[in-house]
Amino acid sequence: MIKLKLDENLSVHLKGILSSMGYNARTAGEEELLGRPDIEIAAAARKEERVLLTLDLEFGDLRKHPPGSHPGIVLFRPRSLGPLTVNRFIEGFLKSANLEDFPGCIIIVDPSKVRVRRPPSV
Repeated sequence: MIKLKLDENLSVHLKGILSSMGYNARTAGEEELLGRPDIEIAAAARKEERVLLTLDLEFGDLRKHPPGSHPGIVLFRPRSLGPLTVNRFIEGFLKSANLEDFPGCIIIVDPSKVRVRRPPSV
């Protein structure tokens, strides 16, 4: 089962949606990470082996979060940042994608395309 971490910019209601889809999801708030620096949120996700779901552009920076240095990061770029719209956008992507196919990747999801940055081949 894929474990997910939701950053503080995502609605806490998303957790219930993800749980109903079979994901083990935790929020930044549940782990007292609200207002903490991104580096701490990323470290917590890495330690817990959770794929990080985020709206924060910083997590798409390959220099700060190189593919392969974490379980995975999914950066969502919806057209609207309203909570219901964001929740539907994320739910739609997760229904169509198998995150197990993207270990250690940074996935950038926008309404027109999905970009995948994979770890270097060993």
